[in-house]
Amino acid sequence: MASLRDIKKDIDFLVGEVVSDCYTYLYLNGDKNRDKVVEIIEGVVGKRNDFIHRVNNPAKDADRKQTRKHYKQIYSDLLGSVDESFSQLSQLVG
Repeated sequence: MASLRDIKKDIDFLVGEVVSDCYTYLYLNGDKNRDKVVEIIEGVVGKRNDFIHRVNNPAKDADRKQTRKHYKQIYSDLLGSVDESFSQLSQLVG
């Protein structure tokens, strides 16, 4: 299992990629769909805070197996959330 530090870095990296692509879209397209792009950014940043909270606060009475399952679920939710955000942005482009 990855360390908590690595998990947090992965969360920040993936969220940063979404935000970076959103700003690139705004730079290239001006004010077109600005409200929707800002909504995507706010959503992904809010989810980032939730993921960091979940990483920092696993169940206290969980055994090793449950803890691993907890962190795998965080990764799964993270990847789904980032994919959803990229999909929303790509719909604006297309």
